[in-house]
Amino acid sequence: MNNTNEPTLPDTPSPSLGKGLKGGAFIIIVAGGSSKRMNHVIPKQFIPLQGKPVLMRTIEKFVSSLPDIQIIVVLASHLKQEWATLCTTHHFTVPHQVAEGGETRFHSVINGLTLVPNNCIVGVHDAARPLVSKQTILHAYEVAEEKGNAIPAVTIHESIREINGINNKAVNRHNYFMIQTPQCFHSNVLKKAFLQEYNPLFTDDASVLEAMGEKINLVEGNYENIKITTPQDLIIAAALLEYPL
Repeated sequence: MNNTNEPTLPDTPSPSLGKGLKGGAFIIIVAGGSSKRMNHVIPKQFIPLQGKPVLMRTIEKFVSSLPDIQIIVVLASHLKQEWATLCTTHHFTVPHQVAEGGETRFHSVINGLTLVPNNCIVGVHDAARPLVSKQTILHAYEVAEEKGNAIPAVTIHESIREINGINNKAVNRHNYFMIQTPQCFHSNVLKKAFLQEYNPLFTDDASVLEAMGEKINLVEGNYENIKITTPQDLIIAAALLEYPL
């Protein structure tokens, strides 16, 4: 994001990465997605990526970044046994708790939050984003501790257009960012936000907090932090793992 022709994110602190977090760090990994766009019989979070299920790679990224982090995986009830079998097969022993998936992502996060204490920093992350960088994780948690929340974002390189009915028009891409996860918050504030009634406009956790009147703080994400949704994404993710940028 250093190109002078591109927008820059609002000023954020430059914390020393790796410092301890008061009250501890938790992560809710939402893993209830289906594989409709993946055209795969295996749920996308369980699909092998370079020989290991996507979800395992995602969990390992957080443990390697914050070794003391407490991990909560939110899974649909019918996927719990399959996950347990995968853990046995792959000798996966990273400690984590499993929460029940909900009807929507919003409800899944609510279920995950029941396992999160007050007065800590909690992140919410998409299981299908195994390529989040250590720096993105640490920066999001530390800025959230200082400012109340932190949402990773990256600039848009392509031209974009707004569609309105049968018409469309060019818009300034410098006014827009692509939002990523982990989205990190003071746990007390996030729990309060999720007491609101569900709204279909809640597309992520930041939008839930924003509906309560909270200011959202954007921090720099990493472009490799793609959400694996299509077969093409899986190919890109495998390439990025083999040939890191």
